[in-house]
Amino acid sequence: SSFLSRHFDPEEKKTPQKVRERATKLSIIISKIHPLPRGFCYQRLLLPAKLTVTRRHSAVTTSKAYLRQTMAVAAMAGGVDSLSDRAAKMKEALLKSQTITENVVSILGSFDSRLSVLETAMRPTQIRTHAIRKAHENIDKTLKAAEVLLAEFDISRQAEAQILRGPHEDLESYLEAIEQLRKNIRFFSSSKGFKSGDAVLDNANTLLAKAISKLEDEFKQLLVSCSKPVEPDRLFECLPESMRPSAGSPANHGDPNGLGPHSHNHSEQQNSNAEAASFKPLVMIPPRTVPLLHDLAVHMVQSGHQQQLLKTYRDTRSSVLEESLRKLGVERLSKEDVQKMQWEVLEAKIGNWIHFMRIAVKILFAGERRLCDQIFDGFDSLRDQCFAECTGNNVSMLLSFGEAITKSKRSPEKLFVLLDMYEIMRELHSEIESVFSGKVCAEIRESTLGLTKKLAQTAQETFGDFEEAVEKDATKTAVLDGTVHPLTSYVINYVKFLFDYQSTLNQLFREFETGGETVSQLATVTMRIMQALQTNLDGKSKQYKDQALTHLFLMNNIHYMVRSVRRSEAKDLLGDDWVQRHRRVVQQHANQYKRTGWGKILQCVSAQGLTSSGGSSSAPGESGSGSGASRGLVKERFKIFNVQFEELHQKQSQWTVPDTELRESLRLAVAEVLLPAYRSFVKRFGPLVESGKTPQKYIKYTAEDLERMLGEFFEGKTLNEPRR
Repeated sequence: SSFLSRHFDPEEKKTPQKVRERATKLSIIISKIHPLPRGFCYQRLLLPAKLTVTRRHSAVTTSKAYLRQTMAVAAMAGGVDSLSDRAAKMKEALLKSQTITENVVSILGSFDSRLSVLETAMRPTQIRTHAIRKAHENIDKTLKAAEVLLAEFDISRQAEAQILRGPHEDLESYLEAIEQLRKNIRFFSSSKGFKSGDAVLDNANTLLAKAISKLEDEFKQLLVSCSKPVEPDRLFECLPESMRPSAGSPANHGDPNGLGPHSHNHSEQQNSNAEAASFKPLVMIPPRTVPLLHDLAVHMVQSGHQQQLLKTYRDTRSSVLEESLRKLGVERLSKEDVQKMQWEVLEAKIGNWIHFMRIAVKILFAGERRLCDQIFDGFDSLRDQCFAECTGNNVSMLLSFGEAITKSKRSPEKLFVLLDMYEIMRELHSEIESVFSGKVCAEIRESTLGLTKKLAQTAQETFGDFEEAVEKDATKTAVLDGTVHPLTSYVINYVKFLFDYQSTLNQLFREFETGGETVSQLATVTMRIMQALQTNLDGKSKQYKDQALTHLFLMNNIHYMVRSVRRSEAKDLLGDDWVQRHRRVVQQHANQYKRTGWGKILQCVSAQGLTSSGGSSSAPGESGSGSGASRGLVKERFKIFNVQFEELHQKQSQWTVPDTELRESLRLAVAEVLLPAYRSFVKRFGPLVESGKTPQKYIKYTAEDLERMLGEFFEGKTLNEPRR
């Protein structure tokens, strides 16, 4: 306001030059007070003043109207003189106020026009002021951008120095320098307006390529230095206590790994213990090294060097795993190699292979999977690819032995080891699915599943071959003493072992049968084997010329079958009906033995043919003087009896009834028939001989002597063995 009062006197005559000068000054002052936006209209400053003047003019008009009304009222009232004076004064005051108002309106009008001129004059100055302010802002932005750019250059130089020194001294700092260099590349890639940006990018990319090359060398060197074959002792330490081999046990004699040969003392409880037991995790690489390998792998993947990383890891770790398995005792064998082996050697190798599979899957490969997961964390496809390629050949080497077994010539003794191999593959199935998860490992999973099916198929075929072999066994070697035939004991033991594998066999039947209960299938197969054995024994019994020995042989073997079934789980499967039916068969053969073996000698001590009545008037148990009997015939009977009994004693004391209870019952059955008949014969016809010369020549044995000698029957004595 002071500026306006000094420079905008309404009475002063102003030229355009003066107006521009004063307008410029006014613009500078106003911009110092508050920079106005471009296009601001100074006439807006007069609006409040104009509004006030207008209001005052309206008030004066209202006062005039009120004055006229008041004068009219006063005239009507009669106080005209006094009111006229007052009205005159009021009118005078209103006139003055009106004059002042008109003057102010005039002044303000002149200001309006002058400010319009002022605004037009100040517009160029305002534009220049805005441009200067914009330039200042641009300069500030440029300086800030330059500071950022220079900082990136400084960081790039520091990273370059660290990279040129290499990763050996300080790997973590080296990795940080690579990461910073990547940020620089991203920064300059996004700064397209930078004049020398392409050159900087080329230099940074070249430096990064060198850094990654050194990183590959460092990854390989670090991985190789930490990757050592796992000694068998370390693997055994990861086993549960119940599965660890004992170096001093007799079973380990000749076995370098201490695992011992395989035996058929199989128990399904062993499998459940294997599943429930806890295996300690194997540390493949020192834990402090794993994070460094992970960081190196991350940088190599980010640089697009996945293939180099994969090759390095595969070549290094695959050879380490292979050497670990070789130290354990795993070897790649062909069908021809297996075929050339002696059964004892092959059986031991199969037993070891079962342990190797468990150790490899649950400990070695599981440890390698954990290592891959840690090093390649965040890169699922690369992780699975590395694991699959470094374990594939080693899994193939393990499975090759199983494949060779399935392709080799089948034989009955291989059934149980085939079932053992089938069991371990089934036991490890869930573990294999977990360790070898992912699409890349599908081929490995399929190969292990394929071996499991081949083992099941071979076991089933071997089972069928065994049934056929039992029925068609053409062994010419007969057991001379009528004891249990080796084939019988072999088949019965075979069947008993089958029941140790009952759940495995049921699972095997489920894989190949479309309907029916697996328990009944196992019972049916067992009955068929038993029937095949009986059929074969019937054929072998025909080799004996002595019918008594034929029946003794069949009695011994069928009794052995019945007794073995009663004492095993086969009884529940075959049922009591089978047991009772075959016990009757045993009794039938015992009766046939007595009839054919002792019928002839019993005729010697009968009265038939000695008395004049033909024996019809007296029985062996009757008392009498033997009248009517020829002394010569009686002597001949005693003589024939002695010869026949001595022959039976000599022959049947070499025969064998291995079961003690059956042997005693058979002796008793013979004694119950022979001794009463002999006593009666001696009592009735003995006096005829005793009254003659040398009666002891004919009556050589008392009933007690015969009973004692019967006690020597079925003992399996040799010819040169002295009598008791």
